[in-house]
Amino acid sequence: MTTQHTPMARAAYVGATSAELASKDGADKIAAGVSQKVLFSRRGDIALYPDRLVLRDWTDAGDLVLNRTDIRSVETRFTDLYGRFIGGLLNAGKPLIIESTKAGEVYLLINRKEFMEITDDRRWEKLIKAWLAEES
Repeated sequence: MTTQHTPMARAAYVGATSAELASKDGADKIAAGVSQKVLFSRRGDIALYPDRLVLRDWTDAGDLVLNRTDIRSVETRFTDLYGRFIGGLLNAGKPLIIESTKAGEVYLLINRKEFMEITDDRRWEKLIKAWLAEES
């Protein structure tokens, strides 16, 4: 199989694993009211290619590369780890949650507008679900 070099979609993200979010204390959650970057320490670009989903700069060692078979589920929703109080009252603030075999549960805010508390997460949920449904 040849690797595709041109992404079908690309955007900026801030992210964290569920374990990282669970480790945050009350002070972190209060500070997140000013900036979500307190909770989401991972930053980079998300890129969807015909054959893979890539979270660039996921770790100091490099990118997180997910194939279709690496992804168990994709959804946008508030949870106990990242709720409406932290994410904003609008549905547009719901995080994109990807359950993967490689990194566990990953929370992402894609193209988040800091003061407007909106993201492109719902659009990316649709893109990824459509991509997962495609034949390999």
